[in-house]
This record gives sequence, C-alpha cells and structure tokens, in this order.
Amino acid sequence: MIKVLVADDDPMVRRHLRTILTADDRVQVVAEAEDGAEAVEAVVRTAPDVVLMDLRMPGVDGITATAEIARMADPPVVVALTTFDSDAHVLRALQAGAGGFLVKSTSPEDLVRLIEVAAGGHTVLSPVAARRLVTRSAETASRRQAVRARVEALSDRERDVLRCLGEGLTNGEIAGSLFLSEATVKSYISRLLTRLDLANRTQAGLLAHEAGLTGEPGPGDGRP
Repeated sequence: MIKVLVADDDPMVRRHLRTILTADDRVQVVAEAEDGAEAVEAVVRTAPDVVLMDLRMPGVDGITATAEIARMADPPVVVALTTFDSDAHVLRALQAGAGGFLVKSTSPEDLVRLIEVAAGGHTVLSPVAARRLVTRSAETASRRQAVRARVEALSDRERDVLRCLGEGLTNGEIAGSLFLSEATVKSYISRLLTRLDLANRTQAGLLAHEAGLTGEPGPGDGRP
C-alpha cells in the first residue's frame, strides 16, 4: 500500500483528494497538511511514500517545504500540485527536488496510477505540460545554446536514454525501446544525472524537452 500525504491550504481540495485516494485499496492517506511547515512535520511523523504538495500556501510555501523534505536522509517523492496559472512555481519546485507534477484537474482514474508511477521512482511528467514549462524556462537564445551544448557532449546512447526520460518512460519501457537491460538503463540514468548535474530524472526529462530531444525519432524510426 502506498502511503500518501496531502498538503494543500484549501480544505475542499484536501477533501476531494482524500475521497479519491481512499476509494482505492492501493493507497492510504496517512496525513494532511495545510501549509509547508505542517507538511514537513507530517513527513517526519508519518513517513509517507508520496507527498502531494500544493506550491502556493500561506506561511511556509510548498517550494520551501519541498526543498526541506529533499534534504532528509530518506525523503518521500514530492509531487507538485498545480493549476498551471503560474508555471514558474512548478519550475522552482522541480529545481528544489520535486519528482514531478500533476495538475489539480487530473482525472480520478489517472490520479492513483500516477501516484503509483511516482512511488516507483519514475517521472510524473506530462509531455504537453513539460513543453509549456520549457517555453517559459528557455527564454533566451543563450540559454537554449547552453542546454544544447550540454546534451551534445553526451554519447548517442546517453541521448537516447535522455530522450526517453523526456517522454516520461519507465525504466522497463526504456529498456524495451532501446533493447537494453533495466540494470543498464539504471546505470545510464545515474551517469546522466551526474554528468548533467541534475537532482533527479524529472529534471532530466525537462532538459530533454528543452534540448529538443523529444522531437527526434527513436531507434528504428529512420534515425541514422
């Protein structure tokens, strides 16, 4: 069973999420929090697997709380909750260590599945939403050039793995797509995070979008 902490200053949102999650026997809502400080305390007290974190809350906001949780010895996966009326907040949350993001309008049937994906250590990253974030982050030509230069230093296979991360694929899906073992995929991802100085695979996925890799054809699609 996946233990989930819901952090949102709106009691209606918390109630809505709890209703959806408790209807599924794969998930247990272990705590709720109405601000970032309460969220950090609840993580220490209840040790959840996943934290659904609203980003804009009074007092200690969700971004600050995310950074504090990410510094813990064995942190849960933090998934940012957003309405996308302020994309910059999502980018800051990912930079602070969030493992992905969900829009608050995510359908009930998708919510539990995506929480399972996050709990498994995989990226919760909508390609459409990612492109919107990248548009906001890559505002200058120099920024785009710098990102592309970092990616061009990678090997062809490393770029393939990075592209798959940008598409939100799991390790098993990457392994199947590139005809590699899952152990080899894990090794590539660990090496990519080190070489690119990234905190997690979600940041790698965003970098793949920013570098334009997700528009490239994959193996067997006519790529030389």
